[in-house]
Amino acid sequence: MKTPWVTPSIRCNTKLIKYLGSKRTLVDEIVAISQSFPRAKSVMDLFSGTARVGLALKCAGYQVFSNDHNAYAHTLATCYVEADLDKYSNEATKLIAELNKVVPAPGYFTQTFCHDSRFFQPFNGEKVDAIRERIELMGLDPVLKSVLLVSLMEAADRVDSTCGVQMAYLKQWAARSFNPLELRMPRLAAASAHGSGRAVKMEALDAATELQADIAYLDPPYNQHSYLGNYHVWESLVLWDKPEVYGIACKRLDCKTRSSVFNSRKRFAEHFEQLLGRINSNLIIVSFNNEGYLSQEALESMLGKLGAVTTVVRDFKRYVGAQIGIHNLQGEKVGTVSHLRNKELIYVCDRLSSSVNESLAKIPILTP
Repeated sequence: MKTPWVTPSIRCNTKLIKYLGSKRTLVDEIVAISQSFPRAKSVMDLFSGTARVGLALKCAGYQVFSNDHNAYAHTLATCYVEADLDKYSNEATKLIAELNKVVPAPGYFTQTFCHDSRFFQPFNGEKVDAIRERIELMGLDPVLKSVLLVSLMEAADRVDSTCGVQMAYLKQWAARSFNPLELRMPRLAAASAHGSGRAVKMEALDAATELQADIAYLDPPYNQHSYLGNYHVWESLVLWDKPEVYGIACKRLDCKTRSSVFNSRKRFAEHFEQLLGRINSNLIIVSFNNEGYLSQEALESMLGKLGAVTTVVRDFKRYVGAQIGIHNLQGEKVGTVSHLRNKELIYVCDRLSSSVNESLAKIPILTP
């Protein structure tokens, strides 16, 4: 069932890294749907990405459990979901001020991402190298360390020279890349009255068994492009393992071998249905794209086996690559894209309702 939407404007505003598939434009709706089921106190986010949704849910008062199999995403979730404002803000603020005074020094990051490739200007790469080395030597507890790493990641993101993904970099330096890198305090949130959140780094199928919550939010990959390949610079920055790289984008070698079953067209349906079968939550919210591996009808059929399903459809511009067009490795335009808009869909599966109308009655911001 398609339904109009009224946006409640309850977003927990914060500036996060540029990210393909970010739910910046849908987060209000996701939180509002959750709030329409008043008995729910906890939410698990099984594909957390930037942790934007997790942070918004934490700001709304939920106990949040986040999961992602990539290290950079786990670090973002540890900062925004697990690190509570009262516990970590003062110490992190002091350390960030100290790190901003670190003297730049060239190293692996500068060579790899400023000279061998051109993601950042060398003077900013040297600052990243020096700050990251200092963080590694501090011997911090993992949660506090995640706050500093997110501060560094977001500072680098503000001065990069890309279109938002790290598959390639711009031929000419972006204007923002000339700005000096400066750390800022991430937007931490207070702990929920229902308990502090938790961030784990697991495959989604395992996390669905490990984590328990009243609401499950799922935002799986919808095509063959892995987030590791799109954001490999952040993975290397967080792990600080200084890996061997390949190609013009200087990707980590493990981008060739680390993959998710949810990036496979042949395997997606089977494993997504298996994932749904492992979830015990009474409310399941799924965000997906109409260009993904599963059609709206297929997803509604899967979820319909579990409970009453309502689908919200939103129209958006396609990702930035589609706006730019199709180019070869030399940067020459070689083709045209077929369309510039697509649809984002939010599926709401209410396992405690016997009908869609009964489920809709719980969500007052939806008008049939």
